[in-house]
Amino acid sequence: MTNSIQTISLVNLGLSFLPALFVLIVLKRWSLNYKTSLYAISRMLVQLLLIGYLLAYIFELDSACIVIGVLAVMVIASSWIALRTVLQERRRSLYKKAVFAVLFGSGFTLLLITQLVLQLQPWYLPTHMIPLAGMAFAAAMNSIALAVERLESECANGVAYSSARGIALRASMIPVVNSLFAAGLVSLPGMMTGQILSGVSPLIAVRYQVMIMAMLFGASGLASACFLSLVKADYSAEKV
Repeated sequence: MTNSIQTISLVNLGLSFLPALFVLIVLKRWSLNYKTSLYAISRMLVQLLLIGYLLAYIFELDSACIVIGVLAVMVIASSWIALRTVLQERRRSLYKKAVFAVLFGSGFTLLLITQLVLQLQPWYLPTHMIPLAGMAFAAAMNSIALAVERLESECANGVAYSSARGIALRASMIPVVNSLFAAGLVSLPGMMTGQILSGVSPLIAVRYQVMIMAMLFGASGLASACFLSLVKADYSAEKV
């Protein structure tokens, strides 16, 4: 396969926002909070445009220190975002535990994938390390966010911590488990689609995607389990 990926013009890129615009209109007409979604879309656009330029610069520098710095920012940001739905007072007390959980769940899987599976040379190869770290940290972030939301809900309803923890863990794993069921049957996952569009053989793309799916499952499950174990004292002692 020799096809190169198509460059999307700015005009055509703008057209991709039409479905999002329709959703915003529906949210507004139904008297729902459309401003949050509009803010999220706007923030996504600005962040991705900025990160595009930043990554081009980082890849050119090829520095281990800079890569480590980028990973640190990812951990700090993902841990804070994971607790977005938690009350401000509680978020501060849970933040260090969220950071540790993200590092434990994502760090272990990222280390395994980059150093043993891919055997990156050099070990910090920016073009591979940063995208893979982003996927692993995002998986852990989403998993922790779902876990803490369900945990608080169950504890508020008077469920014992031991039972609430199991319910929260199962809930946090629903998205990644669904993606495993759907992979290849309902959808072609992101990395596989991107590689095929860029001309890579589907047989090679499948191997990479299997690696990614295993990494995401591991990062999600380990991060959630670690976080739920660390916050036991914060919830089991509550009077609900």
